[in-house]
Amino acid sequence: MKDLTPLLQQRRAEHRYRQRRRLDGPQQPEQLIDGRPVLAFCSNDYLGLANHPAVIAAFKAGADRYGVGAGAAHLVNGHTRAHDQLEEELAAFTGRDRALLFSTGYMANLGVAQALLCRGDRLLQDRLNHASLIDAARISEARLQRYRHADAHDLARLLAHDPERETLVSTDGVFSMDGDIAPLPALADLCAQAGAWFMVDDAHGLGVLGATGAGTLEHQGLDQARVPILMGTLGKGLGTAGAFVAGSEDLIETLIQAARTYIFTTAMPPAVAEAARTALHLVHAEPERREHLRRLVQRFRAGAAELGLALMDSDTPIQPLLVGDAATAVALSEGLLARGLLVPAIRPPTVPSGTSRLRVTLSAAHTPAHVDLLLETLKRLQPPA
Repeated sequence: MKDLTPLLQQRRAEHRYRQRRRLDGPQQPEQLIDGRPVLAFCSNDYLGLANHPAVIAAFKAGADRYGVGAGAAHLVNGHTRAHDQLEEELAAFTGRDRALLFSTGYMANLGVAQALLCRGDRLLQDRLNHASLIDAARISEARLQRYRHADAHDLARLLAHDPERETLVSTDGVFSMDGDIAPLPALADLCAQAGAWFMVDDAHGLGVLGATGAGTLEHQGLDQARVPILMGTLGKGLGTAGAFVAGSEDLIETLIQAARTYIFTTAMPPAVAEAARTALHLVHAEPERREHLRRLVQRFRAGAAELGLALMDSDTPIQPLLVGDAATAVALSEGLLARGLLVPAIRPPTVPSGTSRLRVTLSAAHTPAHVDLLLETLKRLQPPA
């Protein structure tokens, strides 16, 4: 039996050891973490819906009607009217023929690749894709090739080689650690020319980007014909839990028949589906949340520029502050925490060596005063010139 102690000691020595923090109370900017009050800048609850009274009420009403658990997989008897209605509303929201719920975004990404690809096929991915997309290639047994980040020319090079193979191209819409947006129109054109599947994981764009909040595809003017496979999550911009894949009738039916991560798992609790339906309504009904969030992003970037902070190029709520080495990033994060602000240090292997950073995420639940406090604290922690 392998001794695990040296591995753990090595992680500590490399400043890569991770520890959980205990949250008491709801997901909101002002939190109680490990028994102490903090102002958090690390949640993906971009629109501040996780603790919205209407979403909570919908969850409670769903539990009263359906109970707590679904009890079975969707294909047994776990698929309720709540699930069905949410799928229909997500399809309409994203402008697609149909949508299919998955328990998590990770499972959705695995399920798509496993259902559509097999050994001998290939999967082309952006080098900075989320881990779930990388693992999807492994489970599908397709050959994984990675093109340079957001580089359509490099993707074209890969597509031109061995074009007869069945090919799926997948990319994040908004990259989770960098906050930048993929050049989707150029990638879509290349996939259409090559006859390849094109899939966008829009976990961090849904609810936030686009005129109606429909995400990165709406933001860049792309429909189902140009991006046949859309994956979106419900636990970020929509503040609940779970995920979905949206696309054509044939795509969804294929996933129902062949995606093992859909077939062989219990459906999400129907109360969560009811909460997500209400959150989706709020995305429609309250566009001012997105506008407030956009102004907060601008305020933070302007203040960081005045301080000379090395923010990465991002117009989304993900605002990475590039630090460099892991030890410095951890020390800066701990310095913020000592002053009551929670901003995590992101280190290898999540990001490449030498690019450790603080991942600041903003929410519509933050106020301008919250942003100003973060900037003022970062200013105090800067080393003397």
